[in-house]
Amino acid sequence: MSPSGHNWHADTLAVRAGLDRSGFDETSEAIYLTSGFVYARAADAEAAFAGEVDRFVYSRYANPTVAAFEERLRQLEGAPACYATASGMAAVWVAMAALVSAGDRVVAARSLFGSCFVILDEILPRFGVHTDFVDGHDLDQWREALATPAAAVFFESPSNPMQELIDVQAVCDLAHAAGAQVVVDNVFATPVLQRPLEHGADIVVYSATKHIDGQGRTLGGAVLGPQDFIDGPVQTMMRHTGPSLSPFNAWVLVKGLETLRMRVEHQTASALALAEHLERHPRISWVRYPFLDSHPQRELAARQMSGGGTVVTFEVDGGKDAAFTLLDALTCIDISNNLGDAKSLITHPATTTHRRLGPEGRAAVGITDGVVRLSVGLEDVRDLRADLDAALAGL
Repeated sequence: MSPSGHNWHADTLAVRAGLDRSGFDETSEAIYLTSGFVYARAADAEAAFAGEVDRFVYSRYANPTVAAFEERLRQLEGAPACYATASGMAAVWVAMAALVSAGDRVVAARSLFGSCFVILDEILPRFGVHTDFVDGHDLDQWREALATPAAAVFFESPSNPMQELIDVQAVCDLAHAAGAQVVVDNVFATPVLQRPLEHGADIVVYSATKHIDGQGRTLGGAVLGPQDFIDGPVQTMMRHTGPSLSPFNAWVLVKGLETLRMRVEHQTASALALAEHLERHPRISWVRYPFLDSHPQRELAARQMSGGGTVVTFEVDGGKDAAFTLLDALTCIDISNNLGDAKSLITHPATTTHRRLGPEGRAAVGITDGVVRLSVGLEDVRDLRADLDAALAGL
């Protein structure tokens, strides 16, 4: 329900949730580009820092424009609380660091974005936190790993870039029985196509840089979850380590939320059409897309997602050389490691986003040298299909 008491639907919330006009009664949300705030009396500052009054004291802590973004995204996600961060990886780090302590154990899906894997496999162990990795699609591995207590569970669904799905409800049930809280990276699905909290997840993280901005303009992230978690350990971590979202970036992301559904639904329809087309091409070994009938978890995708997403992953016959030849021949689709953009973008994960996993780590999740990740934008799908066909013809 919106703050004004209206039972608004998602598209209305995307435009109006968190709207708090200034005394000028502006139509568009105001940008409060300020680092600090002033007080009429010294006693007012004392009360603010003592937590006796609810007000803004410093933009590293909170800012009116950032708060507007947090409230709008919170209502779209259906979460109790939200804290915005400077980037998606800041959101992942803050969520995990706020959950675990030295001696704790994390269970995570093996198929992860490269930087997420580094946090779990390299950085957290330096602070005495151990991570056990499992094949996310295998519930038996989750059962075995969660047969003993754990502090946290982390996974992406669909995973980047291999489009592996996790049975969110089943894994959350196992995790809660083991005493763990579940963190879901929902970047590929967005709040438009999947709502992990409704399937038992405790915490959701986003790179708002991706679909929420969706136009390649800015960085941002968000952690959503229980009020006591956000107002407690997340707030402490954010305030005292400083990965805060700038007010200008927050304003850009507020405006991005207004068109999120329209962009994602258009991109998703185009992605499915291209996935079906690529699957028929003789130079493509396989295509991974959650709503393809060939996806091994197609039934699960239909149960917990309303669409397959904006990303298509496929393997080019001929390995790295063929993949590079394909990328270099494209004229409409740009080579870039980003995704969720209005422009279609393509990358070679083994040499870019997932390079840090190393050959063995990539092999464990199926990222071969021929794998290509295509983020489908807002262009006419006929132009994208023609661009891919022309490039593939040169292999």
